[in-house]
Amino acid sequence: MPFAEAVGGAEPTPPPETAPGSGRWSRAPLLAVCAGYFMVILDVTVINVAVPVVGRELSASLTGIQWITDGYTLAFAGLLLTGGALGDRLGNRRIFCTGVAVFTMSSVGCALAQDSSMLVAARLLEGVGAALIVPGSLALLQQAYPAPAMRSRAIGLWGSMAGIAASAGPLLGGLLVSTVGWRWVFLINVPVGIACLVLTLRRVAPSPRQETRAVDWPAQCAIVAAVALLTAALNEAGRRGWSDPAVLAGAGLAVLAAAAFAVRERLTRSPALPPSLLRSRAMSGGAAIGLLFNFGFYGMVFTASLDFQHQRGFSALGAGAALLPAVAMTMFASVLSGRLAHRTGDRPLVITGMLLASLGLAGWAAAGNDPAYPLLVAPMMAAGFGTSFALTGSTTTVMGAAPAGYTGTASALFNTTRQIGSASGVALGGTLLATAPDYDAGLRTSMVVGALAYLTAAGLAWLCVPPRPMGDEAS
Repeated sequence: MPFAEAVGGAEPTPPPETAPGSGRWSRAPLLAVCAGYFMVILDVTVINVAVPVVGRELSASLTGIQWITDGYTLAFAGLLLTGGALGDRLGNRRIFCTGVAVFTMSSVGCALAQDSSMLVAARLLEGVGAALIVPGSLALLQQAYPAPAMRSRAIGLWGSMAGIAASAGPLLGGLLVSTVGWRWVFLINVPVGIACLVLTLRRVAPSPRQETRAVDWPAQCAIVAAVALLTAALNEAGRRGWSDPAVLAGAGLAVLAAAAFAVRERLTRSPALPPSLLRSRAMSGGAAIGLLFNFGFYGMVFTASLDFQHQRGFSALGAGAALLPAVAMTMFASVLSGRLAHRTGDRPLVITGMLLASLGLAGWAAAGNDPAYPLLVAPMMAAGFGTSFALTGSTTTVMGAAPAGYTGTASALFNTTRQIGSASGVALGGTLLATAPDYDAGLRTSMVVGALAYLTAAGLAWLCVPPRPMGDEAS
């Protein structure tokens, strides 16, 4: 089947088990979606180990090295809402496949780069592909598994992909760099991307389109600018400090762009984020919970990684192994919560996860100055398990609150707030380490702040997450 026809034109009816509304459990749509999501998350973590080697081989400046990592993050975070809007208008499967194709081809470009400028450009393009993949991934799961119990199970497995990719990234990156070379950090995406594309085109049902809904490009440009500027300011705040002129300028411009977006939304007939979407307590509360738990978890991972490498003398690969108790727990916590959700509802799972994660970070802070590594294993496990345990419930809450035709936008909103939370956690963690009277005090303060973020998320879950998955009554 030609690619253009498969992602845009008339298509044959898909196998019955993948059709929307089918009550049968088919793994094919889940495997396709998870393969794409796995590539996106893997590329966030796998590059960290390779960057020093890449910088040496390509003679990259410090700024060039920073943009190898930050360029991907900025394009990814900034374009998520645009990817969601395009998915709703043109069909989430079409945009998802386009994103996979862009991501795979840009990965080849990364591997073939001969200088840092070429690599940064290819990484920016990878970020564009990621921004098209992620909103569509959740929307396609919503479409393929309409029954609440199956949907919770599928989203739980989708969430576990983040844990697998996050835990595999540093170890896989270290293994590839030390054996076949850093270029294979990107080439490994190629077979995964091809398999994902073929499986999606063959086994995932075509998505409905809202072709009458125009994409408000001025609003999209404003929100892209706001999110990208905010993410850049947060990234730089961790390095330069919050009072640096570049950080303040970036934050100020982000506020102006957000104000321009709000004004445009009030004037347009086809808003990118309809007011009803933002007024929904489940939608806005679920998005805020996502921001808070990413803030706590990625802030913990960042400060812990610095502690292991700079204070304890671990290698990059050793630091990745030391973080395994945290990231490995995420691999099955999402699956477990997905299986429990149809029995308990989402609210108790989200609250339990956030309280457990808060207890974990509080336990790290209470361990004292320079605690022995074995004392940190249980706190890291609690934080990793609790965060992932809450992911399924918060995700189903947001997606269940999405009106018909806005699943891509809802997914994009949720993942955008999570990206902002990650950048905020890393930025604040870096600032606290740099400005505290001593390193241990900064580390403990960072853990306390993360614990408070988790507690706040637990309170929001009590107020905003429905006791049962939305749509359960109808099933």
